[in-house]
Amino acid sequence: MTKNPYQPMLATVIAIKEEVGGNRAIKTFKLEFQDEKVKENFNFLPGQTIMISLFGIGESMFAISSSPTEKRYIEVSVMKLGKVTNALHEMSVGDTVGARGPYGNHFDIEGWKKKNLLFIGGGIGQAPLRSLLNYCLDNRNEYDNLEVIYGARTSEDICFKEKFDEMQKQQDVDVHLSIDVQEEGWNHFVGFVPANLQRLNPSPENTIAITCGPPIMIKFVIQNLLELGFKENQIYTTLEMRMKCGIGICGRCNIGNVYVCKDGPVFSYDQLKDLEGDM
Repeated sequence: MTKNPYQPMLATVIAIKEEVGGNRAIKTFKLEFQDEKVKENFNFLPGQTIMISLFGIGESMFAISSSPTEKRYIEVSVMKLGKVTNALHEMSVGDTVGARGPYGNHFDIEGWKKKNLLFIGGGIGQAPLRSLLNYCLDNRNEYDNLEVIYGARTSEDICFKEKFDEMQKQQDVDVHLSIDVQEEGWNHFVGFVPANLQRLNPSPENTIAITCGPPIMIKFVIQNLLELGFKENQIYTTLEMRMKCGIGICGRCNIGNVYVCKDGPVFSYDQLKDLEGDM
């Protein structure tokens, strides 16, 4: 980070990939820091976030969706929803953005070694899980079973299609996709993510479950995980969408007496259960 916490570092957009089209389009932006020292010294861990600024327009916080094992660039995956994200979707390769961070805590990649990891995502909620998943795949021998449950409204709304296709061909990760309503040619589960979780009935033994997606999905995923025998400290989620300034100054990300930017964005359900009334 720079000495001034509000001063962004300059980064160049070096690649743009459309993940989902339509009105709620999702694009992944590959960013390279312009300053060689920043590029060399920038480090983050899965689950951390970064503030992206478009000069003269505004700034927004995003989960870093690339793995820290990739040192040449970082990626953010962005849904087209508001002023900043709309403008970001209009950017081209070669354009400059500001970036400040990384912010927040991270997934416990050390403490989860030799455990089974269950990734449960929906829609754009797969973005913060993607960093952790790719990190685990790049360090495959350090983790036991990797299982991914992911769903979207339609097959056209599925993020990171190519990565899922690649993983489905691998022998060391289990992938279970779903869409909400049956489509011609769809050979995977039809229904909501919590129902697919219940159908698959994963064992809680030596397992950590990490979930991110729409709030209603997270609510029922956690409910189903508890019914399946997962303990509250085996369930994790990330609340980066609540983060604003990133440094605990604005006070806009608080949940009760907890500040997401200072205490999160990664939380166990054991930490969040008593704050649900404030969420």
